[in-house]
Amino acid sequence: MSDRRADFDSPWKEAIETYFYEFMTFFFPQITSQIDWGCGYEFLDKELQQIVRDAELGRRWADKLVKVWRQNGSEAWVLIHLEVQNQVEADFAERMYVYNYRLRDRYNHPVVSLGVLGDRQTGWRPRVFQSELWGCELWFRFPIVKLLDYSQDWDRLEANSNPFSTVVMAHLKAQESKKDAPTRKEWKLRLTRRLYEKGYGREDILNLYRFIDWLIQLPEPLELEFREELARYEGEENMPYVTAIERIAKREGREEGREEGREEGSRSIVLRLLSRRIGDLSDTVVEQISQLPLDALEDLSEALLDFEAPEDLEHWLAAYKERVDNG
Repeated sequence: MSDRRADFDSPWKEAIETYFYEFMTFFFPQITSQIDWGCGYEFLDKELQQIVRDAELGRRWADKLVKVWRQNGSEAWVLIHLEVQNQVEADFAERMYVYNYRLRDRYNHPVVSLGVLGDRQTGWRPRVFQSELWGCELWFRFPIVKLLDYSQDWDRLEANSNPFSTVVMAHLKAQESKKDAPTRKEWKLRLTRRLYEKGYGREDILNLYRFIDWLIQLPEPLELEFREELARYEGEENMPYVTAIERIAKREGREEGREEGREEGSRSIVLRLLSRRIGDLSDTVVEQISQLPLDALEDLSEALLDFEAPEDLEHWLAAYKERVDNG
């Protein structure tokens, strides 16, 4: 199993984009009640990427920037800066501060920075950045949640129907069973069956299964066992979506090995993000993207943050083809 940051952060990013309201309700209910959800919300990926580049702090996979409106009826808006951090990082609190003040300086609006800590170090809980020199003192505090804490009340977590209860359980069990493949398979099956037992609709089942499948990857023999047991469950319970889940797994190329599966998973996310960013894609464009190798998909996943119209994608694909043709 890969330990690379993207293995956890990319599915988190997709989950936040799909279930932002549920994310806020699950982790930060006090803030949720202060937001006027009737006004909607807007992801500001382009703006965040500019801040990241300006700060020279490197590429971040799962940071999300969201514009919301407050309950007081004013037109002022709040930028909520999200961090999903899966590894202990010495300068995490400082980075949260830098992003916060740069966003506030650029947009002149209140900025709320929120941290989701997905590591396994119980004592690591950075929530304050301090700096002092010759009487000049800076003190910056931000809310955090620690995913590890949710394992202390597992029954309550399992009983929760919020989609992020599934996200948290899959995250924790993926980490916990990292070196125990048979246990990993059992948890993958248990969490997948739970999607039906909780009464989720078709779209939620498929979305959440993608998250589970992305994080809880299995060696090929155990993956085959998992699918056989899932098929039996389908027959016993007459569940209508497991077959669709099986098709997703096949399309993502799990049978062909982890690398091909990662490529297909990346392609699926790129297509989904492009659809959200610039609207429905033509069959021709989808076919072009289906031919892109993994490195090109990764480049496109960054470039699309700046797309504003279908023409932007067409120009990118044309430029890529020209580079390939010219060697």
